[in-house]
Amino acid sequence: MIQRRYALLGLGAAVATPQALWAQAAWPNKPVKFVVAFAPGGPADIIGRLLGQKLGEALGQSIVVENRAGAGGSIASGLVAKAEADGYTLLINTSSYAVNPAMARTQTFDAEKDLVLASLVASSPNLIVATPKLKGSNLKEVMNDAQSGKYNYGSAGAGTTPQLSAEYLFKVLGKVNVTHVPFQGAGPALNAAMGGQIELASVALPAAVELVKAGKVRGLAVTSSKRVAAIPDVPTVAESGFAGFEDYTWVVVFAPAKTPEAIIQRLNREIAAIQRQPDFQARLATAGFEVMGGSTREAQDYLHAELAKWARVVRETGAKAD
Repeated sequence: MIQRRYALLGLGAAVATPQALWAQAAWPNKPVKFVVAFAPGGPADIIGRLLGQKLGEALGQSIVVENRAGAGGSIASGLVAKAEADGYTLLINTSSYAVNPAMARTQTFDAEKDLVLASLVASSPNLIVATPKLKGSNLKEVMNDAQSGKYNYGSAGAGTTPQLSAEYLFKVLGKVNVTHVPFQGAGPALNAAMGGQIELASVALPAAVELVKAGKVRGLAVTSSKRVAAIPDVPTVAESGFAGFEDYTWVVVFAPAKTPEAIIQRLNREIAAIQRQPDFQARLATAGFEVMGGSTREAQDYLHAELAKWARVVRETGAKAD
């Protein structure tokens, strides 16, 4: 159902003040803040910390990670959209950014205009997990048991792609009514599944890989087209009887829209260089991520396509903000 697709300063620079030009040329001359749109333990947080370490080394400045969870990532997005456009406050968000405009009752920022995409960093499939004590041993059996209408599933919040994956899988394909319980990140949702407060969770795969390996949650199905090397015993959704189903969560870096183009381009180049490093790729792969990449123009085109795609999916599923 859901398929993954994969300039310098202009005339304004001629009239910029010498002080402004010097500030841009010297960037960064103090620590840079990554505002992560979800709680610790989820894909945005994992990428934010991995990338932050590498980018800090490349820029010669520390990267400070600040988690500002809530409203499916929109709280952090709104904060960064209003931040000073000087390259010192950046946003780490997920594909929820492309979902929220179609689901949110109110938006405090314009997803098309108020932030600019500096880099497509990485993507991963989503994963359906169950609390270890759940009776069904596979997705088909769980679907049958869910006919009782008593099952709940958790996600990183309303408007995240794992939530919409679950909505489409359970309600459209499986024809079962499983109640959504939103959390402020994949970590809290998985904690609830481990503790048996909810029966199921739908999260981006990296947040759950180690928990599945340790038997703290049971992996039911991954939403990729083929099995994932990190957890090879977990079948795909298609293998579980729902052919044609595929979905991914991506993680990206945004800056406020009026950030100087020279800073955006440098961010893109530095992150691209990091993405080519074998150790960075290996660390991503271990967590279940794949590198994305591309120019800033390609990133913006990708975002526009994702906004349109997820608007259609929201209409198909009838998903609402909780």
